[in-house]
Amino acid sequence: MTTFVDRVELHVAAGNGGHGCASVHREKFKPLGGPDGGNGGRGGDVILVVDQSVTTLLDYHHSPHRKAGNGAPGAGDNRSGKDGQDLILTVPDGTVVLDKQGNVLADLVGQGTTFIAGQGGRGGLGNAALASARRKAPGFALLGEPGEFRDIVMELKTVADVALVGYPSAGKSSLISVLSAAKPKIADYPFTTLVPNLGVVTAGSTVYTIADVPGLIPGASQGKGLGLEFLRHVERCSVLVHVLDTATLESDRDPVSDLDVIEAELSQYGGLDDRPRIVVLNKIDIPDGQDLADMIRPDLEERGYQVFEVSAVARTGLKELSFALAGIIGAARAAKPKEEATRIVIRPKAVDDAGFTVTLGEDGLYRVRGEKPERWVKQTDFNNDEAVGYLADRLNRLGVEDALLKAGARSGDGVAIGSEENAVVFDWEPSMAAGAEMLGRRGEDHRLDAPRPAAVRRRDRDAERDEADTEFEKFKPF
Repeated sequence: MTTFVDRVELHVAAGNGGHGCASVHREKFKPLGGPDGGNGGRGGDVILVVDQSVTTLLDYHHSPHRKAGNGAPGAGDNRSGKDGQDLILTVPDGTVVLDKQGNVLADLVGQGTTFIAGQGGRGGLGNAALASARRKAPGFALLGEPGEFRDIVMELKTVADVALVGYPSAGKSSLISVLSAAKPKIADYPFTTLVPNLGVVTAGSTVYTIADVPGLIPGASQGKGLGLEFLRHVERCSVLVHVLDTATLESDRDPVSDLDVIEAELSQYGGLDDRPRIVVLNKIDIPDGQDLADMIRPDLEERGYQVFEVSAVARTGLKELSFALAGIIGAARAAKPKEEATRIVIRPKAVDDAGFTVTLGEDGLYRVRGEKPERWVKQTDFNNDEAVGYLADRLNRLGVEDALLKAGARSGDGVAIGSEENAVVFDWEPSMAAGAEMLGRRGEDHRLDAPRPAAVRRRDRDAERDEADTEFEKFKPF
């Protein structure tokens, strides 16, 4: 059974905002109590949080669909809905969040680092919040905004100071087991290590982590063996340690050619040329291994490598190696710039930024894109004429109508608000009068040519009543 997963695709859905409430206060002896509909609650966010006690993405491999709580709808008597519960997802230290196109959204390093993977929708305003001096009793409320849905990819890149790289069965797992308290699987066959192993080493006053990366072979950077799957785990290291087998049983291999092959794969993978290298000649406890180490050491030192001869079985040469790594890591840590406190950056809106754009598409539709227009459309109840009229008022005040006129739109042209996949399309009528003075009964708007059936029935009843009153006035005695 798989116990280690370092790459998953996650489908997150934030909570939807609760709908606002359209209500009128009812109380004895107060027939016109006024609007008292409450606001809807905010939808919950999906938040990724680094937890250093988590070491794998296995939970998300088994359950890739995650959703936050929805906001509760508002209610009468000015009662607002409850906010949806945020969904907290713990991830390992070193997790990189990408979109489906491979663009990096966040690099989560450090305990407690957070990233909002899905933003919860805003709650809709109730009619009490929409009331004004000109619109005293709104017959509508705003709908809750849908929560953000996103497909993301999470990749785990091990946070380690030292990475052990080399051919399978070169002794990397044995080396990390004697340098630290890690207990990796050790056997005398290739690809024993199937997952990266981490260990903590103490050398004097320096404490650092060391990672054992599964064995690399020629073509690893193109996906052969396990290399491509785990090469990402060496990206964050401060120093690379080449573990070379001086007692290999394969006749067509030798430590120098192994080093050249691994260096070629690291170069093709990219991004690791600036890391210092150390060469470890392992298995010198075997007589032939010591002889081969003595033979190739001068050649490696001529190339500029710092060479250490060790035996993980006999535990020789380990102290010198651990202190040499501590010195390199200490220098690398000292060279890093000091982390400064996060500054709050305020980016004011540009004077000429209207907050939306109007473009003419190839399909002949004028497309309106912008945060506010798209959000207002999502929050509009199109079954309520008054709500649609309120949307027209807001778009007009924002300047959408003037922008459409400048773009060349004419009466009857199609206008789409939103993305191509989920847009609201309507026939535009310019110079539409705006203002609450144009409103009729609650839930109606005289500017719309197709009122609701209920509004038509009310108008018919009012006309019949007016006609009856007129007939009564004719026969009313003086």
